[in-house]
This record gives sequence, structure tokens and C-alpha cells, in this order.
Amino acid sequence: MKEVTEQGAYLQLASLCARAEHCQYEMTAKMRRWEMSDEAQARVMQRLVSEHYVDDERFARAFVNDKIRYNKWGRRKVEQALWMKRIDDDIRQRVLDEVDDSEYINVLRALLKQKRRATKAASDYEMNQKLVKYALSRGFTFDIIRQCIDGDIEEVDDEE
Repeated sequence: MKEVTEQGAYLQLASLCARAEHCQYEMTAKMRRWEMSDEAQARVMQRLVSEHYVDDERFARAFVNDKIRYNKWGRRKVEQALWMKRIDDDIRQRVLDEVDDSEYINVLRALLKQKRRATKAASDYEMNQKLVKYALSRGFTFDIIRQCIDGDIEEVDDEE
């Protein structure tokens, strides 16, 4: 692998960040793969941050929005993914707290409705157990799951 200069690394990473949001951890990992020195990595990262190419809070907002809206993830799964991207606790909590429970509920209701149609169960109890397990695997909190499943049972009763 050919040597990547500090300026070359900066230009490549700035170009990458101009096209999509990235966090500091991703940029540092990339520079590590290029086998840049720690000092050079720090200088490049400082420049990317000071010139607003990299902003972990902005990244976290976009990431949370995308994962809830498009990937249909719950809070726990999004939180874990942000933790794995090494986003600071205070940024992670602040951004996640900005998301209203109603957004999670709307996403989960649609998922559960779809899952209910595709799932076979001998009883309502068994069906609910399967739905809860599915929702937990998608990263939804138990209180959100409870609201959705209880609400869905009431809707089914109303239809009969």
C-alpha cells in the first residue's frame, strides 16, 4: 500500500465527508488503515472538525433519523450502534431524547401489523409473545412494545 500523505488524507476524507455524514471514529479508523502516525491523524482530524466536515452531533442526528425511518430500528438498537461508533454519551443521549415516543410507536405499529399477518400462532398469548420477541430484536423498549401491542389488541377487538 502506498504512503498516504497528511494533505492527501485530508483531501480524501474531506471529499468523503462532503458527500455523506461521517463521525470522527470512522475517519480515524480509515487513517489507521492507511497506517498514518497518531500525530498526523490528530492533525487531520482537528482540521476536519474545525472546518465542519466532521461533526459527531450532526452525524448522530442524521444517523438516528435514518435508522428509525428507513431501517425501522428502536431506541436501544440505535443507541447501541451510536455507542459502537464511539459517539459521546452526552451527544448520544441528547439526540435520542429529541426523538418523540410517537415516532417509535408509529414505526413499530406498522412493523407489528406486518409481522402479525406473517406469523402463525396457536393463541393470542403465543402471538403476543412472538411479536414482543420480534420487537425486542428490533431494539424497541418494552414500554413502547406494550403500548403498541395493547393498542393493537384493542383495535382487533373493535373490528370484530
